[in-house]
Amino acid sequence: MLGPYEINDIYQTDCVEGLKKLPENCIDLCVSSPPYDGIRDYHGFSLDLHNVGIELYRVMKEGGIAVMVMQDQTRNFAKSLTTFRTAIDWCDNAGFRLFETLIYRKYGAEGGWWKTRFRVDHEFMLVFLKGQRPQYFDKEPLKIPSKHGGKTLTGGGTRLTNGIRIPTRPILINEMKCRGTVWEYLTAGDGSRLKHKHPATFPDKLPYDFIQCFCPPEGIVLDIFMGSGTTALAAIELNRNFLGFEISEEYVKLAKQRIAIEGKKDEDQLMFL
Repeated sequence: MLGPYEINDIYQTDCVEGLKKLPENCIDLCVSSPPYDGIRDYHGFSLDLHNVGIELYRVMKEGGIAVMVMQDQTRNFAKSLTTFRTAIDWCDNAGFRLFETLIYRKYGAEGGWWKTRFRVDHEFMLVFLKGQRPQYFDKEPLKIPSKHGGKTLTGGGTRLTNGIRIPTRPILINEMKCRGTVWEYLTAGDGSRLKHKHPATFPDKLPYDFIQCFCPPEGIVLDIFMGSGTTALAAIELNRNFLGFEISEEYVKLAKQRIAIEGKKDEDQLMFL
């Protein structure tokens, strides 16, 4: 139990009210995407991102990570800056530190601005840290193949800060490399038809990657805007526990239906079915 909540369940509640009922220092990882700037229709529900940050910080464990997948609406030829305001507010007022700003690289549609702006091919993935360093970090599963992996190339002739240039030398290129701060996901064909009954989903692989990297085995993954249940399904597949909050009764039912059909754990592990 986490306060009044069973783990491996999804609850219909406003996320701030749900977070207030959780004990302090109980969550290992949060992966979520808030309904920012009214870009999608969420049945009129609204949220206060400031108080979300305050309560989320309280419930995260020391070294816990909270990931928010966000973008900004374009209004009168300029960005709303919701993403940047949230990052500063959560660091200055909630207590988080910004571990990293990652870019979710996607292939955007031209949209209504296609003649007057650039096509938007990214979202931000703000990675917030509680404490001095992550309690768990394993990027090995996230590595990608090196273009010249296994080859020996001449290079490394970089210039030091004192102006001296290091001579070039033979370097054996590793087969795999860190993917860096730009993570590419294809959305075409991603997920089931059931998943896309929700108006705003992120790729199935996105929470899966964060869980592998930041959540220890048997840790607890929280999604405070559970939507269609993608984060819960990733946690199930990776043998982590999860907890979800979702204010819409319709989407709570949708997420539970997805887990019943697509989840891979035994029935006795799905406590809400």
